[in-house]
Amino acid sequence: MNKVRTRYAPSPTGKMHVGNLRSALYEFLIAKHAGGDFMLRIEDTDQERFVEGATEIIYRTLEQAGLQHDEGPDKDGGFGPYVQSERMKSGIYMDYAKKLVERGEAYYCFCDKERLESLKTEIVEGKEIMMYDKHCLSLTKEEVEENLAAGKPFVIRQNIPMEGSTTFHDELYGDIRVENAELDDMILIKSDGYPTYNFANVVDDHTMNITHVVRGNEYLSSAPKYQRLYDAFGWESPVYIHLPLITDENHKKLSKRSGHASFEELIEQGFLTEAVVNYIALLGWSPEENREIFTLDELIEKFDYHRISKSPAVFDIVKLKWMNGEYLKAMDFAEFYEMAEPYIKKCLTKDFDLKKIAAMVKTRIEIFPDIAEHIDFLEEVPEYDCTMYAHKKMKTTPESSLEVLKELIPVLEAQEDYSNDALYETLCNYVSDKGCKNGYVMWPVRTAVSGKQMTPGGATELMELLGKEESLARLRAAVAKLEASIEA
Repeated sequence: MNKVRTRYAPSPTGKMHVGNLRSALYEFLIAKHAGGDFMLRIEDTDQERFVEGATEIIYRTLEQAGLQHDEGPDKDGGFGPYVQSERMKSGIYMDYAKKLVERGEAYYCFCDKERLESLKTEIVEGKEIMMYDKHCLSLTKEEVEENLAAGKPFVIRQNIPMEGSTTFHDELYGDIRVENAELDDMILIKSDGYPTYNFANVVDDHTMNITHVVRGNEYLSSAPKYQRLYDAFGWESPVYIHLPLITDENHKKLSKRSGHASFEELIEQGFLTEAVVNYIALLGWSPEENREIFTLDELIEKFDYHRISKSPAVFDIVKLKWMNGEYLKAMDFAEFYEMAEPYIKKCLTKDFDLKKIAAMVKTRIEIFPDIAEHIDFLEEVPEYDCTMYAHKKMKTTPESSLEVLKELIPVLEAQEDYSNDALYETLCNYVSDKGCKNGYVMWPVRTAVSGKQMTPGGATELMELLGKEESLARLRAAVAKLEASIEA
């Protein structure tokens, strides 16, 4: 069997969004699972859509995601050039198009814009498509040569028969048969001499020995035309794998133009690269075992493209956040702290033990920007309603909380050691003396020093962070607040 060779062939038109990255990831996994090669090819023949700096984004994203290519513009494996505009200089696309003309599988078309606009259109998948009427197919060889000699503008079109059908096989969808009458004579070489995306794709895949072609299922409708090109040249077809659509939560297709998140934007939002790659791997593919967290090496080992679904996959940001949180929990603390420190510092103007804060939030956040809402009370107690002191499970009320706080303040004023352990021991002794449960005391203390129902640490952990002076000031302020509330 031939060595498995896949290619990621993006057009440099902007940031790499989720669908692009999934294609690259699946192509990488298919190749690596089979011990094959993963190639990067830049398809830049559509000059109108070219975006400056987009090629660098492609390189940077693949590197960050760990998708190391074996061949590409920067790694010649003997099949270069790996940039279509550079390949074009050799005349490869025009040469192959002329071979098809010689075989009757393609023809020169000299129709001007006015004539083309007069042709009838058909609605295909919601889009208005002009169906060419094969007018120039009837030109004699002499007429073609005269037009070429006169410098008349032309395109080269694929010659698809009006009768019969075309069948191709997809690994997920099986055999797909399309009536030839439904296929248009697509342009292979444009009037500027550049190949169309569809034609260059087929020529490059064959000449670069690509064995598996992986792309979105929006290309299923074009696949019969690709297949006819393979058949016309007498080339062996690659293995086709058309991936399911990725939609948003409203089941609308993800797209760059709709402003859906790119890989770069997800990283800027505080997501970890490993979590993003892991999550995207599951957008259309399911492993045999019932688990969701995979390293890239584990994905290479487990990935079987036959387990890719045909059903659309929903990009669920809530699920991605959950997965990112699982990665953060499992992360080495030193690495976590290094990444979390800038987010913590951004929230604070006063001096705090940043490592203690990081340790407190590590298992409670899903993405790094979540840190802000967990520690905003450290600078200043937010405004809160005294009804927060009432907790059914803890059996506390504003009145009971006022009593606890007033009794504790003298005890905590006499306390010298404001470490978490020492403070916890002091409060537990008070609980024991009072004959109540821990929550009856801890809840009002935590509420008083934080002003929040949810905090990243318990009462004594927060007091250790705040220190003696600030903790007592907040407890006294809480007593005054409760007294005013109860009196009112």
